[in-house]
Amino acid sequence: MAAAVVWAFSVILFKKSGESVHPLALNTFKSTLATALLIPTLLVGGETLYYSAPAQDYGLLLFSGVIGITLADTLFFKSLNLLGAGLSAIVDCLYSPFVILLSVLFIGEQLGGLQVIGVFLIISAVLTVTSRKGNGMIKRQDLVWGSIWGALAMAMMAVSIVMIKPLLDRSPLLWATEIRLISGSIGLYVLLLCHERKKAILETLLIAGTWKYTLAGSFLGGYVAMIAWIGGMKYTQASIASALNQSSNVFVFLFAAFFLKERITVLRLAAIITAIIGVFLVAFG
Repeated sequence: MAAAVVWAFSVILFKKSGESVHPLALNTFKSTLATALLIPTLLVGGETLYYSAPAQDYGLLLFSGVIGITLADTLFFKSLNLLGAGLSAIVDCLYSPFVILLSVLFIGEQLGGLQVIGVFLIISAVLTVTSRKGNGMIKRQDLVWGSIWGALAMAMMAVSIVMIKPLLDRSPLLWATEIRLISGSIGLYVLLLCHERKKAILETLLIAGTWKYTLAGSFLGGYVAMIAWIGGMKYTQASIASALNQSSNVFVFLFAAFFLKERITVLRLAAIITAIIGVFLVAFG
């Protein structure tokens, strides 16, 4: 729940920052800051960067970081810029069904009848708000691509966390988080170095008026929420943790209306309520 509330406020900050800062630059800054902050946190917590774990565990964490941070977070920022925070919150409810499906397939968690109903509720809510009738003032092209990027981001996040769930059960929390962040950050630097517009992308970080949003969002979303998110996944079942995390979408939806003045229509309100009911059916059904 801590991850949900902190992440929700971070999304609002990232939306403000993303109006000027390129998604790749924003993700690189966020991940670099979180990586740097977590090193002293490890020391304070009595952990070290090196942990006596099998090479396979290191490999899984490194791969998880590339998928979940390098790729998924960048796509999430692209989606957020196109859809706005309110619609993005509804599309992001797809994260829970993806986690549940992968948990059933690969780590042996069970899926009941109510959970199946919950998945259908979430999908129906997403399809409703991304229809022509529910898209409000958003351009059709932005709606389509924003939804695609958002769905891909949620799928990648689900893959990245479910693949390390068994590992988290036996590993120190901060160590696992740091290794994952390091690999995600390295992946982002590789992407930047290979990008033909890398200088222009990085220069968006220097645009006046965005630093307060970029810094605050990166600290809360990249550092505080990351630790809480990984911790929730470590200390409870993947399905329950994902559902509790997704209560953040309610807060994002409300914060978007309050801070960003995004419109709350009857259709969008019905969709977020339907999606959240679906999320909790998935978690506790």
